[in-house]
Formats: sequence, C-alpha cells, structure tokens
Amino acid sequence: MDSSALSTRQPTTHSRAQRRAARGHRWRRDTTELAAVFTAVAAADLVADVVVHGHDGPVLLFASAAALLVTAVCHAWWAHRHPNPPPPPTPASDVGGAPPGEAAVTGPLKDFEHTALWRIRTTVPDSPGSLARVSTALAGLGVNILSMQAHPLPDATVDEFLLRAPSALARTELVAAVAAAGGHDIWTDRADAHDLVDAPTHVLALATRTALDAAELPVALRQLLGHCTIRQYPGGGQRAAAGIDGHAMRLPVPSGDLIELTRPHLPFTPTEFARAQALVELDSLLGPRVPRVEARLSLPAGTDLTVRRADAGDKAAALAMHHRCSDESLRRRYHGPVADADRYLDHLLDPRHGQTLAVEAGDGRIVALAHLMWDDDSAEVALLIEDDWQRRGLGVDLLRRMAALALESGIQTVYAVTHASNTGLISTMRRLAAPLDYQVEDGTLVITAHLAEAAEPLPTPWATGPGR
Repeated sequence: MDSSALSTRQPTTHSRAQRRAARGHRWRRDTTELAAVFTAVAAADLVADVVVHGHDGPVLLFASAAALLVTAVCHAWWAHRHPNPPPPPTPASDVGGAPPGEAAVTGPLKDFEHTALWRIRTTVPDSPGSLARVSTALAGLGVNILSMQAHPLPDATVDEFLLRAPSALARTELVAAVAAAGGHDIWTDRADAHDLVDAPTHVLALATRTALDAAELPVALRQLLGHCTIRQYPGGGQRAAAGIDGHAMRLPVPSGDLIELTRPHLPFTPTEFARAQALVELDSLLGPRVPRVEARLSLPAGTDLTVRRADAGDKAAALAMHHRCSDESLRRRYHGPVADADRYLDHLLDPRHGQTLAVEAGDGRIVALAHLMWDDDSAEVALLIEDDWQRRGLGVDLLRRMAALALESGIQTVYAVTHASNTGLISTMRRLAAPLDYQVEDGTLVITAHLAEAAEPLPTPWATGPGR
C-alpha cells in the first residue's frame, strides 16, 4: 500500500493532542457553568429568605429599585456625553474579507454620478445555469443588475436586464461579456430614470391611462414596446390572424380593424404580444371615450370661449365650421382640394388617432379646431381657425395646450406641415420658445419643435386664463 495513502488514514500525534486539549477545554467549561448555576440558585434562595422572613424585606426591595433607577440614569447621561466613535475605515487589504452576502461596495458604483443605466436584451439557451453565467459575466465588469425579465420562447429564453454600469464601460465591452457567457441576438440601449419602474407597475399605469382616454392607446403601446411603428387598417382584422412574426405584431380588434406594429431593431416576444393584446382588448371593451375636460378662455375683446376635448359627436358642428371657413383657410390646413376637407373629420375626431381640441363660442358654435396626431415617438399638430376669429391669439393658445398634452404623454417633439408661405403658422410655432428645425421640400415646410428644450415652461393643458 502506498505510504501516502496510510498517512491520510492514521491520525498524527499533533491531531491527537488537539483532540485531548479540546476535550479538556469542554470539561472545564461544563464544570464552570454548573458551578455558576448552583451559585445563582443559592443567591436567589438567600434573597427570597431575607425578603419574606426578614423585618427589613420591603425596605430592601425599595432600596434595590432606587439603586437600579440611579444606575440607569447615570448610564444614559454618560452615553450622551461620550457617544461611541464611528468605526475606523476598513483597510483596503480587508475589503475581500467581508462576510458572505455583504460584499463591499467599491469602485465606480459607489458614486451614481459615475455610472450609466443600460437596457440589454439577449437570447440564452433554456437550460439551467444560463442566467447565472450572464450574471457572473456582468458582475465581473462591475455591473449591478437592477431588474430582470424573462421572455420564454419555445426553445430558448430572452432575458432583459436593466443595469447600472460604470460610465467608463463601453457598449462593446458589455456586449462582448454577454456573448462570452452564451448570449446571442444581443440588443443594448441607454436607459434613464423612467426605466426604473418595475414592469407590473408600468403596465398597470399604462392600462389606467388607456382606460381613461382612448387617445392614449397608441402612446401606451409605444411606451410598452419601445420605438415602433403603429398602423391601423380599417377592416383588416377580418383577413389577418393575431400573432407575431419576428419584427411584426398583428392585433385584430373587435370592430374589424387591424392594428399592426413593426419594430425593425428588435423582434417581438410572446410576452410582449400578450401585454399588447391585453391593452387592445381593454380599449375595445371600454369603447370610444374622451375625458370631459374644459377651460375658459377670455379674449382681449372681452369674448369668453370654452376650450374642450372634441369627439365624434362634434362632427356636425365641425362641418358647419368648415362651411364658414374660406377656401384659403381650408387649403392651408389640409394641403389638398378644399372639397375633400369634410372627409378628414371622421379620422381627426376619432380619439384612437390622437387628441382634438375644440373652441366653442357662447352660442355653441365651434370656431376653431386643433389636432394632435400621434406619429411614432413624435406627434403632428394642426390648426384650423374660422376666418372671423383669426389674429386674436387663439392659434398660440391652442398650440401651447397641444404641446403640453404631448409632454404629458411622453412626446418630446411635435411638428407641423404647411406651405412655405404660411407665415402665420411659422410665427405661431416660434411662440413656443422651443428650438425649431425647418425642412422644405417642393414648397412644403415641416417645422419640428423640441419641447423638452423650451426656454419657457408650458402651462397645464387645461389652464383657464386670457388668450395668448
């Protein structure tokens, strides 16, 4: 037999001595504890005998209580005058000795000013340990995982992370680490504080907004799924089945229409489809709905008007306003044949395509319409003011209200499409005090306003006051 094998079985002299010392230590400890128990019992019996049978028993109890009270007061005074000093800083050499589960915070993650938020999505094998490998790879880069969602697929899993990483960490390093841990089809994007809301809370908030206002459905779908294109096809739901096909998602609605979403940069997952379908079903179940909100508007001439949300029930009044407008006003608004203007109202007054504001005079006539129409992560604004009510500040007031509504829905930019000769709309857009981009092509002018960078804060959408 190999001598080394024998040495592993036979205890050495040193190990025997250690065991004898341990047995002796346990014997002495047990003896000491037993003696302490007997001593305590004897003392308790003596005190009880003195209190019960002695003449000064009650006096002794009161004296003991007073002594304890004085001791407690003195201890509190001493602790207040001599507070415990803070613990000394942990030496750098001892950082690695932190107790299990209490890893010391070191490096750039100690200061949030030197970190960046990232959203990252990757596909990993549906096997034990795949998530652990990705997490270990991220930890090796000093990355903290703030939240994680799993999107199951038939033969894999899509893991989506919200990360706080050192600001010096490059996107390429992040992607390389995840790929080395077994991830593929990796997508990354910078995140901000709004992404810190957990997924169930975020979905419930979107459902609440959709339930209150039908115009919020496209906005809710974009906030749920990220940057995507949304198109609605009348009657298309009868010819297409619900489902996802890579970068496209189809959602038939009970009315017979089809909502199609496309996202070129990132495929949809079954989990995202289920959430989007739940929002669409909620919208269909509740039907057309527009919140009853309004504000009073006073013009310099002393005329009081009402600004409110418009819906399909205002079509007759809107048509009557069309017939009172000049051909030039209709042409500037709709950029096409004047005879076709009436056909656009069904679309514009449908809350699922955006929000429409109506200005109502005291006799119930609609004298102005303003439209905020969703377009991907931006929105188009358009104004039509009856000729007799132009140049009274209505255009500026309505445009500022629409810009405030856009910001409330998370839209950072709005744009207007008009003729290059429409100096009135150009001047009105400048009154937003926001940076403007101009794009001219074949006589058509597109003016884009960056609302988040406006020099002046926008009023609340339903503020009551004088026309601006």
